[in-house]
Amino acid sequence: MPPTDQLKEEHQEILLMLKVLENVCARIQEKVNIDLNHLEGILEFFKIFVDECHHGKEEELLFPALVPLERRLINELLGEHSEGRGYVRAMNRGFFWMKKNQEVALAEYAANAWKFITLLTCHIQKEDNVFFPLADMILGKKKQEELSQGFVDLERKRIGEETRGEFRRFLAHMEEFYLQ
Repeated sequence: MPPTDQLKEEHQEILLMLKVLENVCARIQEKVNIDLNHLEGILEFFKIFVDECHHGKEEELLFPALVPLERRLINELLGEHSEGRGYVRAMNRGFFWMKKNQEVALAEYAANAWKFITLLTCHIQKEDNVFFPLADMILGKKKQEELSQGFVDLERKRIGEETRGEFRRFLAHMEEFYLQ
C-alpha cells in the first residue's frame, strides 16, 4: 500500500472528528450543555493524533521526500498546518478559560473550532485530490516502502499502539454520542 493511502485513511478519521466537532459547536451555539471531558478529548485528538502523529508523518517524512519537486505546494500545506495549530491553541485557551467564564470561553472555543473545521476540511481535500496523487506518481516503489516503514516507526514512537487504540475508541464514542 502506498504511504499516501495510510494518510488518506487517517484523513477519514480526522474528517469524522471534524463532523463531531461541528455538532459540538452547533450545541454550544444552541446553549446545550457539553461534557467538558468531550471538549478536552477532542483537543487531545487534534493536538496529539493529528498534529504530532499525522502531520509529523507528512512534515518529517513525506514532504522532505518531495521538496525539490513540489516546494510551492508543500509550503502551502505547511502554512495550513501552522494555521491549524493556531486554531487548536485558541480552542485550548478557550477550554482553559472555562473555569473562569464558561459562556465566553465556549463561544471562543466554538468560533475557533469553526475556522479549524473549514481549514482542515479544505486542506484534506487538497492533499487527497492533488498532493497525494502527485506524490504517488513521483515517488518510486523503494521510496514509498521506506516512507511506509517510516510512518509506522514515527507513529509507534510518538503515540504507540495503546494510545492509537484509545483515540480510535474515543472517536467511536464521540461518533455514537454526537452523530447518531
